[in-house]
Amino acid sequence: MSQPGHIKKHSSIFAHIGALITVTAWGVSFISTKVLLNNGLGPAEIYIYRFILAYLLILIACHNRLWANSLRDEFLFMVCGLCAGSIYFIAENMALEYTLVTNVSLLVTTSPLITTMLMWMIYKNEKPGKGTIVGSLIAFIGVACVIFNSSFVIESNPIGDILSILAAVSWSIYSLVLKKLNAMYSVMFISRKTFFYGVLTALPFMLFQPNLCSPIVLLRPEVWGNLLFLGAFASMLAYILWAQSVKHLGAIKASNYMYISPIITLVASVAFLGEDLSLIGGTGCALILGGMWLGEYLERKSQS
Repeated sequence: MSQPGHIKKHSSIFAHIGALITVTAWGVSFISTKVLLNNGLGPAEIYIYRFILAYLLILIACHNRLWANSLRDEFLFMVCGLCAGSIYFIAENMALEYTLVTNVSLLVTTSPLITTMLMWMIYKNEKPGKGTIVGSLIAFIGVACVIFNSSFVIESNPIGDILSILAAVSWSIYSLVLKKLNAMYSVMFISRKTFFYGVLTALPFMLFQPNLCSPIVLLRPEVWGNLLFLGAFASMLAYILWAQSVKHLGAIKASNYMYISPIITLVASVAFLGEDLSLIGGTGCALILGGMWLGEYLERKSQS
């Protein structure tokens, strides 16, 4: 039985609100991570604290079921934890040590673009239209501008930009795997398993970061406050809201909200970290966001 029109409308409104809250949290999360790095916490350390907190919080509400339906699905959950967890966040956190917060935020936002390309390569019937190709080319020129900008900033390094793109690719792989799991499992269960395997697969990374911060550092208000924000809001709540938004709006509409995240990061980094953006960097920002928007617009226009 289909849902009444007013229920669908309300679900859609809440999904839009949820997507906006999510990308806002993700946009601000770059600032929180940068603050933690400045307080002496390492990339892997920040990530593990963040996901352990998120896992414990979601475990309170979702604890009745332990395993997936099969070993194959359990493996796919591990891939989710690896790609949407340890690889994604550790690469992203390491990138923040080398380049500007705005660069990381912008380059990670290319994930929907990469997802489209991977879908085309894996599923031949998912060939992107001309609008997507045009928008993609413009966006990639923007990415080059952003990397070119950071290469000429003394405090930055292209390594950070490469790590940011690695994070974007990792998230795209997660999106492909999530497409399979969404049809069989609940949002809460998927999120819990992702957090669990995210922590488990991150433990080897700790071998490269033997010197953990002093427990006294964790007592600083700016440290535990930002860890609480990252774990409870930017991870646990954001993952749940995002999955619900994708469920009700579809992957394409929900992904459009990701383009707002760099703008939020840009405003927050200027306001709280005092970062600056050169003319070529600003041009790259405009090209990335404009190219992605143009691709979506041309695709919708061709289908109407």
